[in-house]
Amino acid sequence: MARPREFDEATALQAAIDCFWQRGYAATSVRDLAASMGISGPSLYNAFGDKHALFVQALGHYLDCSTRPRIERLGAMPPKQAVRTFIDEIIAASVSDRERRGCFLINSALEVAPHDAELRAVIADRLGEIETFFRRSIKAAQAQGTVPPERNAKDLARLLLGALLGIRVLARVNPDRALLEGVARPALSLLD
Repeated sequence: MARPREFDEATALQAAIDCFWQRGYAATSVRDLAASMGISGPSLYNAFGDKHALFVQALGHYLDCSTRPRIERLGAMPPKQAVRTFIDEIIAASVSDRERRGCFLINSALEVAPHDAELRAVIADRLGEIETFFRRSIKAAQAQGTVPPERNAKDLARLLLGALLGIRVLARVNPDRALLEGVARPALSLLD
């Protein structure tokens, strides 16, 4: 009979996210993770698998607590406003990030994706969720007549995703609101 876990998985997973986020995937050891999570190495392996599997779960949990709720919440807004609000919230989060940690997903895309095909696919899928939100919102706004119908929704969604990635990366170096809004403004103007 298996013994019950003596730790809260959600709390431990959040600690793993913080550890990966602070150190990066490559520089984070299983020992670092276990210490941050407040569990033993064997408990980590039993509950989450190896470092790679834990990282995939950490990315999913991060999105479950950040991006996915944002997409769900903004889905109740008029679609054009939802896209603008999404970008505005990312700029606000980037400017207020005093530690310049950036976005865990974007940081992972830059660090891990080039070297790990499996994680690259996971990260691409997660970024695809954001692109899908943009595309769906643009198409809905076109149906409402608030975005010009001649705009290619797929291309515009990809441009907005690229602007979002640029904003998050630039903010790590210079979290200046005017700079970040200057990146967003030309892309968002295509909605008009």
